[in-house]
Amino acid sequence: MMEDRYHRQTILPGFGQKGQSALGKAKVLVVGAGGLGVPVLTYLNAMGIGTLGIVDADVVSISNLHRQVLYTQAMVGQAKVEVAKAQLLAQNPNTTIHTYKTYLNPGNALGIIQKYDIVVDATDNFPTRYLINDVCVLQRKPFVYGALHGFEGQVSVFNYKDGPTYRCLFPNMPKADEVPNCNEHGVLGILPGIMGNLQALEVVKVVCGLDGVLSGVLLLYDALSQRMQRMKFKPNPENLKINGIQDSYDFDCEVVMESIEAIGIQNLLRDKKVLLLDVRSKQEFQRNHIKGAKNIPLDALENRVGELSRENPMYVICQSGIRSKKAVLMLQELLPDRKFINVAGGMNQLNSYANSY
Repeated sequence: MMEDRYHRQTILPGFGQKGQSALGKAKVLVVGAGGLGVPVLTYLNAMGIGTLGIVDADVVSISNLHRQVLYTQAMVGQAKVEVAKAQLLAQNPNTTIHTYKTYLNPGNALGIIQKYDIVVDATDNFPTRYLINDVCVLQRKPFVYGALHGFEGQVSVFNYKDGPTYRCLFPNMPKADEVPNCNEHGVLGILPGIMGNLQALEVVKVVCGLDGVLSGVLLLYDALSQRMQRMKFKPNPENLKINGIQDSYDFDCEVVMESIEAIGIQNLLRDKKVLLLDVRSKQEFQRNHIKGAKNIPLDALENRVGELSRENPMYVICQSGIRSKKAVLMLQELLPDRKFINVAGGMNQLNSYANSY
């Protein structure tokens, strides 16, 4: 039965039983079970990967379904890691699957990643990528990177056989106001599938020792023109001299801004009344929000600033901490006599603390 399942790839010259055996022994961690993570998980699982780890604290939403094809409408509201595991085991019951209903953060990253041979970055945010990079450098593990923007995508493999790291390509964390609002830019449903499959292919090449791994090469894909470009980059030995991970991987910001960790706002909410402004979209707010928070989406904030209470201080939260930083910067200009405090990590961090792995 097992021979029949993988017959079409084991008869492939250059792969064979040796490649299949390597896949069966491999342990791959996929960080993110969304647009990129779904094709990575689906194809690695189908091909016979031995162990998959899935890190994600999100639930399935209706807006996911046009691109995250592992999920169905009946699964809306359920934890992605749980339904993904059930779907994958139905596809291939021979895979060992571990789930982590949390977001990767400095408190859990070392412990989770050390259990795996290779890490797939299927996230959509810079802080997690820098965190993955630093842990993988410390633990000498390769990681496969993927990113999307508009009609374009990127794929590369970092930290492979002493090759370049993520910081060799992107040395510095961008500032909060340089990062696009995730609600302002859409994504064509099929594009994550294309890029996720390219990531899965790189995993197979790394695991099986095949030629052509995208180490030191950034693959750029333009979906509209169906063109691919390859950009080479060199390693910087200084980026291998990491002695430990940072306490925080929040965005750099030149403007002085008071911040509080999301767990801190949770403690404040238990003790006293807190003025909390949620700058996520109306749909995000309706799905999940902190009781008592006022919702004014970031793109409407300038026109609705008069609705804000005159009391101080006011805490500002969003999903990940990107939009809330932009909001605080805006509010500091509009209301310079008021005190606004950014909630670092946002709802993602709150969910991460609420769900243990």
